[in-house]
This record gives sequence, structure tokens and C-alpha cells, in this order.
Amino acid sequence: MSFLDTLAENFRAYPDKLALELLDSPRQRVTYSELESLVRRSEYYLRTLGFQQGDRVALQLTKSLEFIVLHLATVRLGGISLPLNPAYPPDEIEYFLSDSGARFLFALELNRIKFQSFIHRLPSLEHCIFLDPDDPKNFLAMLTPESTPGSAITKNAGYFQPNQDDTAVIIYTSGTTGQPKGAQITHGNLASNLQALHSAWGWQPEDVLLHVLPIFHVHGLFVALYGVLYAGATALMLRDFDPKKTLQALVENRCSVFMAVPTIHRRLINMPDANNFDLSHLRLITSGSDRLPDEVFTGFQKTFGYTLIERYGMTETGMNTTNPLHGERRLGSVGKPLPGVEVRIADTTTGGQLIAGSVGEVQLRGANIFKGYWNQPQKSSQAFTPEGWFRTGDLGFLSEDGYLTLVGREKDLIISGGMNVYPPEVERVLNEHPDVAVSAVIGCEDKDWGERVTAIVVLKPGQHSTSEELIRFCRSRLAPYKTPKVIRFRDSLPMNAMGKISKQELRNQDCAPEK
Repeated sequence: MSFLDTLAENFRAYPDKLALELLDSPRQRVTYSELESLVRRSEYYLRTLGFQQGDRVALQLTKSLEFIVLHLATVRLGGISLPLNPAYPPDEIEYFLSDSGARFLFALELNRIKFQSFIHRLPSLEHCIFLDPDDPKNFLAMLTPESTPGSAITKNAGYFQPNQDDTAVIIYTSGTTGQPKGAQITHGNLASNLQALHSAWGWQPEDVLLHVLPIFHVHGLFVALYGVLYAGATALMLRDFDPKKTLQALVENRCSVFMAVPTIHRRLINMPDANNFDLSHLRLITSGSDRLPDEVFTGFQKTFGYTLIERYGMTETGMNTTNPLHGERRLGSVGKPLPGVEVRIADTTTGGQLIAGSVGEVQLRGANIFKGYWNQPQKSSQAFTPEGWFRTGDLGFLSEDGYLTLVGREKDLIISGGMNVYPPEVERVLNEHPDVAVSAVIGCEDKDWGERVTAIVVLKPGQHSTSEELIRFCRSRLAPYKTPKVIRFRDSLPMNAMGKISKQELRNQDCAPEK
């Protein structure tokens, strides 16, 4: 059964139940029947513009009801939704629209003037509609009364019945090693992943999720929002993350599910009065999109009495592994494979499968794996082994009992003096120092060592540790070749939209030749 089938069932089963509520101004709330009405009216609106199955619909909107209903309408009509980060600059938007051949673009009114500079260079883009999510009437005015459920047009429209291999969404990768690639997520990918997560995390219609994640990303869109709609549950949504508002919303609304990234969890436990918030009513709190630092894992336990559930996912695969809802949630591990997902560790040189405990490339196989990159058959082919395993580019190892531990990205591996250095191991030690708030370890070119281990460190407010002191601290806990040879200090680290440290940006900025 596809996600669309389940969604249609939930529209019928829970008509008067609250589906979504945006807690920030302008505050909006819709029941399942009201959500269905908005989606149907959006479908009709797209049809009046000449929408056809397979059309790409780009959405560069803030976290809003407009984004949600236009996205769902596109997918239900057999189109391909293209979620885009509202923070992307015009030149990147032009690339995404050109590469995808998008025929429709819904964008923010405040970007209208910026976009006029390149829209004429996109022959495939026929409709560019600007919306103001701060003014709900701006969008609702487009949805004419004739398009309400029960009208002749709606009754006779017919609905798209997807095949498993039909593309539902294109999400562009970050493009740290070249131009971004559009990962094609199919209806089969979505259905298999939702079924696996529904089982693993025990989703129930009674669940209330507090949604604080970006909505243009796999984590916020498929895992969080789709998870709610698939279960017939309720999503309360904050457009912008604020630690105090988040804790207040979790408590005041008796939320049962919360999903976040390590940066968010760190900010929650660093709240001065964090332990005054009782989160005992939450049954599921997950962490993903980046490695969960040990001190955040243990800090969350100490502050809130809850052991975070770390899981592992990617744009191209959705969710792959998770620590158990009932069972050992292992420090440093991303858990065991989800139902239907195969995980193996392969030698990065020979490609052969490695035994438990050996570090190699994490490779995946299952119905959750995307079907390839949009219009890039060569890169799509290179992403898979001849046996059909997806090459993640992540390095890790499996324990004897099947828990997966990630040790870093293959492209982030540092080879210093012929020895492999895994940045998370060094970062873990640095973050144990009482003066260190957060760190990132990168490899910089070095004529003697090949690469020198370089650490970028943010100190806690009021602390003044020197690089020499931190190097001595590391040397007492790490082998000499793993110990940073250079430590640089910053007030903050560059982050992407999901709160993940951008190591490519650090390499660009901090890997100038040593004098």
C-alpha cells in the first residue's frame, strides 16, 4: 500500500481530528478533513494551470501550510515535488530549476525581484507563482470554491495510482564534491520506509509530534511529517527553532514524539533551567542527520532522564538503521538495520565484505534505496556495486550482535603519515575537555605527513585554553598520529540547514599552507 493510499484512508478515518497546527504567527490549524479539502483544491488549481503527470513542481517556501498542501497535491496528481531550501541564493535556484526541468515554481513573494533576473533563461519554467505565507489569504484566494470536494471537476478528475518505481520527489544533495545531484525518491521508497519506521518506533494515531525541523529535507518531510500523516497522528509545528519555546511546547502540549538533530539537543540541555522541564510524557525522542556526540547523549540522560534514540539515514535512502525503542540504545551506535534493509561493510580497496569489527564502507540494499540521480546515469551507476549495493561513502563497522557504528565519511578520512585517522574519534576526545564547547577535525595538505590533523575548536564562554594545552590533552588520550598537529579557535562553526557542521567549508577556510 502506498503512502497516498494510507493518507486517503486517514482522511476518511479521522475527519475531525487535528492533523496539523502551526504554533507560530500566523497560527493555523487544520483537521484531516480540512487538510484533504485544501489538498483537493490545490490539485484543482494546478490542473487549471495545465498540470500533467510527471511535471516537476519546485517549492521554495518557508515551513508553512502552503508548502504542505502544494507538495501533497503534486504527489497525489502524479507529479514530482522539488522541495528547495528558502535560504538558497538565486544562482543555486536557477541551477535546480534548470537541471530538474521544473515547469512550476512556488516561491516567496520577497524573492520576486531577485528571481526576475534569471526566470527568462529557463524555457521549461512556465509558471512562477509568488506567495506570502505570513498572509494566508494570499494563498487561499487562489483556491476557488468550484474546486471543493464534490464538484463535477473534482469527481471526474481521477487520481494517480503510482507504481513502486514512479518518482515522487527529487531532493538535491549538498554537492560538496561538485554540482548537486537530484536524488529520485520513489513511491516505493516512501512506502517501505514508512512501514519500517511505523513498526520500529511504534507510531500510533494518539501520538502528538512537535515538529521543529526544516521541511524541505528528508528528516523533516518524510520521517517527521509523513510519519504523522501515515499514522493518523497530530503534528504541532514551530517554524523556527528556539530552545525555550521548544521545551515549553513539548510540556504544554503533552507531546509524545520529538525528532531533532544533535545541535538542537545540545541547545536544549544547555538551557539554564532545562532540568525544570518534565519530559517524562515523551515516549520517543530521536536524533539524526549528524553524529550524536557522546556528551550530548549522556547530557540528555542527565538533564531529562531520557536516552536518545540515534538513527542513521541519508537523502538517497531515507532511514536505514535505528537504536531500539525497547532495548539497548548503545552509546556511539546508530543501531540495527530497519526491517527490509540490508547493511554490509565493504573493503574500500577490494570491495569485499569485511568481518564484524572491521572498518570499511557502509553499503546498503533494500526497497528504501533511491532509483538514481536525475538525468545523471553515469553517477547513478557509480553509486551502486554490480551486486546492487548502494555505496554510502560512510565509514563504519558492525558489532557481532548487529549494531552499526559510524566513524566518519570516506571523504573526511585523514591519512597522516600513512595511518588512517577518523575525525569523530579525535572530536570525541576534544569534546571531553571541560573548556571545549564543540570541535571539528579535518585533514589539511602537508608536505611531510600527506595530511596534518587539524582541529577547529569553539571554547565555552569565558574559557581560554590554548592550542598547546588542548594538544597535550589529546596526546594523553590518543596515539601520536591521531593527535592534532594544529588547533585553531573560532567563535562558531559553519552549519548547514540541518545543523550539520560543514567540513568542506572548514577545509576551504582553514587549510591554507602552514608558514
